[in-house]
Amino acid sequence: MFRKYKADKIYYLSSMALAGPVVISQLGHTLVQTADTIIVGQFAGTISLAAVSLVHSVFMVVLVIGLGIAYGLTPLIAQENGRSNYQECAKLLSNSFWLNLISGILLFLLVYFGSMYTMQHADQDPRVVETAKPYLLILSLSILPLMLFNTFKQFAEGLGFTKQAMNITIWGNVLNVVLAIILVKGMFGIKPMGVSGVGIATLIDRILMMLVMAWYVLKSSNFKRYISHFSIRFIDTERLKKILRIGAPVAMQYVFEIGAFAGAALIAGKIGALEQAAHQTAITLAAMTYMMASGIASAATIKVGNSFGNKNYFRLEKFATVSYHLVLLFMIICAIIFAVFNQYLPVLISKDTAVIALAAHLLIIAGMFQLFDGTQVVGLGILRGMGDVNIPTLITFFAYWVVGLPTAYYLGVKTSIGVQGIWYGLTLGLLTSSILLFFRYRHIKKKYQI
Repeated sequence: MFRKYKADKIYYLSSMALAGPVVISQLGHTLVQTADTIIVGQFAGTISLAAVSLVHSVFMVVLVIGLGIAYGLTPLIAQENGRSNYQECAKLLSNSFWLNLISGILLFLLVYFGSMYTMQHADQDPRVVETAKPYLLILSLSILPLMLFNTFKQFAEGLGFTKQAMNITIWGNVLNVVLAIILVKGMFGIKPMGVSGVGIATLIDRILMMLVMAWYVLKSSNFKRYISHFSIRFIDTERLKKILRIGAPVAMQYVFEIGAFAGAALIAGKIGALEQAAHQTAITLAAMTYMMASGIASAATIKVGNSFGNKNYFRLEKFATVSYHLVLLFMIICAIIFAVFNQYLPVLISKDTAVIALAAHLLIIAGMFQLFDGTQVVGLGILRGMGDVNIPTLITFFAYWVVGLPTAYYLGVKTSIGVQGIWYGLTLGLLTSSILLFFRYRHIKKKYQI
C-alpha cells in the first residue's frame, strides 16, 4: 500500500497543486453569498436573513446556468492545449466572450422577470418578500460582470493557471465584506441600506474582478502564444455550438442540483420563517465545503481533459482515482468539523438562539451528506474532462428531482420530522447521484479500454 502511494505521489501532488487555488477561487463565489448572509444575520435580523435565503434560492438557479455555460470552455481548452493547438484555444476564447456576454444579458432579464415573479408567488411570508425585492434586483445586475470574469477565468484555468483567479477572488471578497458592512450599517455618513447594501457591495466587487481578470489574461506573458491569435471580432457559429454542447449540459447539471436546494429553501419557507432562516444558516456553511469540493472537481476536469486530449489514458485513470481519494479525505474532515462544532458554527451567521439551535441539528445531517456531495461533484468533473456531459445531466435530474426533492417534500411537510426531513431527502438525492456517476465513469473507462 505504501509503495503504491509512493508511486502515485506525483499525481497527488500535481492534483493538489492545481486544485488548491481553484478551491479558493471556487470558494470565493460562495463566500460572496456567505458574507452577505453573515452581515445581514448579524446586523439586520431574522426577517432580513430569511429574505436573503429567499433571494439566494431563486437567484442561484439562474446564476448557475451562466456559470455552467462559462464552464463549457475549460475542458475544451484543456483538451486543445493537450494537443498543443494554441490557435484553436484563442478562437475558443473569442467565441466564449461573446457567448457569455449574450448569456449575461439574457440571464439578467430572466432574473428580473422570472425570479421576481417566482418569489412573489411562492407562498412566502409577505414581510420576507417585500424585504427581498430590492436585493434581488441589485444582485441580478452583477450577473453580466460575473459572466465576463468567468470567460477569462475558465480560459486561464483550462491552461493550468489557477493562482491568479484565486488572488483576484480573495481581494474581491475582502472588498465585498468591507463595503457590505459600511452600506448595511450606514457608516461614514452613509444612510443604512439594510439588505440592499450587500447587493450594491457585490455588484461593485464583481465589476472590479471582471476588469482585473481580463487585464491579466490579455496582458500577461503567460498567454502570449494564445493571445496572438485572439480577436474579439472573431465569431464562429461552429465554435459557439462546440462550447454550448458542453456548457449547456453542465449548466443543466448545476440547475438540477442547485434548483433542488433552492426548492428545499422554498419548502422550508412553507414550514415557517424560523425554519427557512435555520435552513439558510446551515446550507450556507455546507455550501462552502461543496464549493471547495467543486474546486477539486475542476482540477480533475483539467487534468483528465488534458490527458484525454493527448490520449494518455494511463495518466487519465491515475488523476481520476487521485481526485476521488482527495475529495473523500477532504469531506471526511469537513464532516467531523460539522459534527463536533455544530453548536458553534451557526453563531457565525445568526444571533437568534432559536435559529442557532435548529441549524445545529441540520449540521449533523450535513456532516452525513458531505461524502456523497463531494464524490458526486468529482464524478461530474471527471466525466466533463472526457467530454461526457449528456448522460450525467440525466443522472443529476433523476437523483435530485425524482428521488431527492420529492422525498424532502414528503418528509418535511407531510410528516412531523420538519425541516430535518428536508435534509434527509437531499442526502438521499446526493447518494443516488454519487453512485450513478461512479458507475457511469466505469462504463466510459471500459469504452476506451482504460
